Order: sequence, then C-alpha cells, then structure tokens
Amino acid sequence: MSDPSEAPVTPVEAYEPPYYVAVFTTVRTQDQSGYSETNARMEELVKNVPGYLGMDHAQTPGGLGITVGYFRDAEALTEWRSHAEHRAAQKRGRAEWYENYTLHVAKVERSHVFSRP
Repeated sequence: MSDPSEAPVTPVEAYEPPYYVAVFTTVRTQDQSGYSETNARMEELVKNVPGYLGMDHAQTPGGLGITVGYFRDAEALTEWRSHAEHRAAQKRGRAEWYENYTLHVAKVERSHVFSRP
C-alpha cells in the first residue's frame, strides 16, 4: 500500500460552469486540540453531500490557511452549511481554533485547466 503523502499533488479539476465555491481563509489559534480529528470528520462528511465536487487546501508558513470547497449548485452548499455536525464544528472553531477567518461564496462562471504533458 502506498503512502498518501507520496501521491501527486493536483488541484480539483475544472468543472463545467456554473458551480459554486466557498473560500474559507483562516488564521488559527495556538491551541489546536481536537482540530485534526474534527477536520478529518468534516472532510469525510462533506463527501456525502450530493453536489459536492471537491476541496483544495493550502497553508502558508506564516499561518494563513485557505480551503476552497467546490459545489455543483447553491443547494449543495446550503446543505453543507446547515449540516448539524458541521454547525457544531463551526461553533467550536469560533470558540477555540480560529483567531479570525473570512468566508467568500462565489458562483463560478469560467473554469479551465492546464497540465504539463
């Protein structure tokens, strides 16, 4: 069995527009107790939302985190936003894990991909 950390890094594919993105940009607190487990659970749960397309994540050395979730339609995004476990994780995030964050939701009108041959 191969180590997942050895898998090639690739962004979420370009889908046929329109679709939606939720861009979640964060700065975390020092105490991240329980964050990894909750994050893994959220990644597991969101995959079960009909219309979920994928997720990209990046973390800068300075501590800025950016997660982009891709959803086929506004209904899929609304379902994820209102999921009970997700709501509980959001509440805990505000109380414990985030110094600050921003959330931007946008409708994608153009999308393309490039891959070196």
